[in-house]
Amino acid sequence: MKWLALVFCLLAAPLAAVQPDEVLDDAALELRARALSGELRCPVCRNESIDESHADIARDLRLMLRERLVAGDSDAQAMQFLVDRYGEYIRLNPRVEGANILLWFAAPIMLLLAGAIALATIKGRSRAAGPAALNVDEQKRLDEIMDK
Repeated sequence: MKWLALVFCLLAAPLAAVQPDEVLDDAALELRARALSGELRCPVCRNESIDESHADIARDLRLMLRERLVAGDSDAQAMQFLVDRYGEYIRLNPRVEGANILLWFAAPIMLLLAGAIALATIKGRSRAAGPAALNVDEQKRLDEIMDK
């Protein structure tokens, strides 16, 4: 029974899309390639790394990354090569610099702004004067209507 639970757990785990012909002979380089490909977004599959994606471009990116590592690039150089070629979008976790600062902080700023507007609206409504008092003629007319 335990082996059945193990099989289901293994089937539920996300599988890497790396094909056997992509795997490098050098285990250390392969580990570096897997770590880097887990940080790169597939341009076709939204929010899926190139390591998990089965898209053709993800395969091309995995091969390109491995070529750069075999050529002697450091992790940072290989990553920068792909970012220069495909833009900052290719990173699953973009850096907090330049134009990305706006993207990182836009949501919290909008939340604070909405909270301030809501607070000002609530305070403004509570300060608003209640309905004006009725004059004598209006009160008399209201009393007549209510008595009917």
